[in-house]
Amino acid sequence: MGSGTTDVALIGAGIMSATLGTLIQHLEPDWSIEIFESLDGAAQESSNAWHNAGTGHAGFCELDYATPLPGGGLDVSKSIAINEQFHVTRQLWSALVTRGELPTASAFVNPTPHLAFVTGAEQVSLLRTWYEALRSQPLFANLHYSDDPAQIGEWSRALVEGRTPGEPIAATYEASGTDVDYGALTRALTDALVGRGARLHLRRRVTDLRRDGDGWMIEHRTPTGVATSPARFVFVGAGGGSLRLLQRSGIPEANGFGGFPVSGKFLRTRTPEVVDAHPVKAYGLAEKGVPGLGAPHLDHRTVDGEDSLLFGPFAGFDPRFLKAGSRLDLFRSIRPGNIAPMLTVAKDNFDLLKYLIREITAPRDKQMLALRKLMPAAVDADWEMIDAGKRVQVIGRNERGHGALQFGTELVISPGNNIAGLLGASPGASTAVPVMIRLLQEAFPDQYQGWTHQLRELVPSLGRSMNTDEAWALEIRRATAETLGLAGV
Repeated sequence: MGSGTTDVALIGAGIMSATLGTLIQHLEPDWSIEIFESLDGAAQESSNAWHNAGTGHAGFCELDYATPLPGGGLDVSKSIAINEQFHVTRQLWSALVTRGELPTASAFVNPTPHLAFVTGAEQVSLLRTWYEALRSQPLFANLHYSDDPAQIGEWSRALVEGRTPGEPIAATYEASGTDVDYGALTRALTDALVGRGARLHLRRRVTDLRRDGDGWMIEHRTPTGVATSPARFVFVGAGGGSLRLLQRSGIPEANGFGGFPVSGKFLRTRTPEVVDAHPVKAYGLAEKGVPGLGAPHLDHRTVDGEDSLLFGPFAGFDPRFLKAGSRLDLFRSIRPGNIAPMLTVAKDNFDLLKYLIREITAPRDKQMLALRKLMPAAVDADWEMIDAGKRVQVIGRNERGHGALQFGTELVISPGNNIAGLLGASPGASTAVPVMIRLLQEAFPDQYQGWTHQLRELVPSLGRSMNTDEAWALEIRRATAETLGLAGV
């Protein structure tokens, strides 16, 4: 490849590309980096603050991370794993703030307690089981439980005001939860990348990836035509647009993957007295027959210094894979290798289809009724409906080779072909740092060992489980909480 070849090309200017670019600049400051973004600024799709709930997912309130065990009880290993991953992410943010490479932390992260909240005797029993399974884990040592309405009211007046007296309710409370403006964070990381020499190309929609010797030729539309740019390594972090580009690349690792697009909406209020009554993020349980992505949550948000509440999500179907995408996106993603898994998923996930149809046709009064299950005193006039981001649920193959919906984040890496990409959604941004470190380890196996010392300067817990040493874990949590201005532990 020629001398004009960039070392690393990042497709999509979202939180994942910004995180990977930041790590690479610290590990290999002489490597050239180019970022290709189809829109007119960074963080305009899923990383945009209003296109997600801003939860720093740490497993403190997301009940759908737990799975029932055959003999009773719950498997909470996913909650623990995601908590560790978020604390890895917090460590990088803390290091960058300390070094002056990120602005004041309050510009992108704010202390916001996390609650799991349930109603009815059956759900109360389940929450108690969930709490008992986690309370002995070092990373969850400060998790609190209560079924006393007075105590829950101290955590959030909105959850108890107007509720029927005697109704069984319960909640867990974690003071060290966070609200994150991933849009502000992404823009700050991207600005720092550009300030250190990376090149950001806006309004450049990548349309094709072709092998070019040991690297890639990136074809992209510009405001005036079509151009090509050579790169030694490519990361496809284009959100819902990643699937088609990975398919276009022809790498075998992308074979068989499909995508199911889900659109979303939130109810939002900025009425000060309503916002003040709920200074937390409260996650409930999805109704029976509703997939985990439909779990209701009422979220305190801080965006551009303004406080608000979001409630949702309300899901729908739209064939576009990006908000700024094409209605042909779903059709264009169909390949001989993924049509069978996609059809299997459609047959095996009838509950999801019923849920989407119900959500699409739900009138305003049904949406407010859903809100009042968490916030009984909610007044219709205080709330407006806003559009959320697009999420593309990954369709892969299970151990039997059948199609299966994958609700997490899927990293697709082809080390010998110098390309990697990211598919999927939540908990996504919250686990950006450990996911991108894993990418570095698998995509750059020859260099990774030499990078570990520098990585530990940014992420002290690298390669070691925080949940196995309570004193050490608390030391790291306190240090990052102090730097980021978060609640102590």
